[in-house]
Amino acid sequence: MEKNVERHKKPDSSRQAQNRADLLEKIGVFVLDMDGTFYLGSHVIEGAIDFVRYVEQKGRRVLFFTNNSSQSPEVYMDRLSHMGCPITRDQIMTSGDVTIAYLKENYDGKRIYLVGTEALRKSFQEEEICLWKEGEPVPDIVVVGFDTALTYEKLCRACGFIRSGALFLATHLDLNCPTEDGFIPDCGALCAAITASTGVKPRYLGKPFRETVDMVLMRTGEKRDRVAFVGDRLYTDVATGVNHGAWGVLVMTGETKAEDLEKSQVKPDAVFASLGEMKTVLEGCC
Repeated sequence: MEKNVERHKKPDSSRQAQNRADLLEKIGVFVLDMDGTFYLGSHVIEGAIDFVRYVEQKGRRVLFFTNNSSQSPEVYMDRLSHMGCPITRDQIMTSGDVTIAYLKENYDGKRIYLVGTEALRKSFQEEEICLWKEGEPVPDIVVVGFDTALTYEKLCRACGFIRSGALFLATHLDLNCPTEDGFIPDCGALCAAITASTGVKPRYLGKPFRETVDMVLMRTGEKRDRVAFVGDRLYTDVATGVNHGAWGVLVMTGETKAEDLEKSQVKPDAVFASLGEMKTVLEGCC
């Protein structure tokens, strides 16, 4: 109750600064978004690596989470390493990981038709998810990811299977994926096309849904109120924390602009200019 009360206060700027420091001081695991939060395209955002190093020096943990299910966790590990921030496999999680865990817990052994990249298919196979093969009966479930190799044949098959009764799941709800050249259609846009054709809406996983928080807690062993989801999007990164008993922290280095804060129903627990500013505030309270 106390936490919810704090979210609805409108303190002056000095009190807000104090609350931000108090919040950061109690966090044991920072779950960081990647694009727009830690890096933009191929460039690390100033202060981001220093934040990660400082948090780890203080005995706390950083976990990277991306809704982008088009690549394997190993690709993101390699990318971060080349940016000067090497991490281990247990420090990276994707919406694909959450989807695999959800399927194994709730639909173990069910046949899956996957609309996804070869990297996501490989991840499913490594976890022994039963994937539909040509000539087999209608699958039990259609799973749609961010498929950058989407074909019309895949789209038609997904729609046909869903019309025939297959459950419709999706790795995440993002409509667009940011690139250095602008936005491209993401998983949510592909699902919107399937919904328009079939009249069936998917169950989304990834951020901002409960399954993501549950998996973070399971992997880290941390208490819910000591986990902060940090990112540049209110409706995914911040909403994951504030809607499920953790914390939602907004950084202003990506998608969200100042005017968006006034219009959004999702209100962050704290707002920072960047991860670099978060480090500065942490240094002042530790």
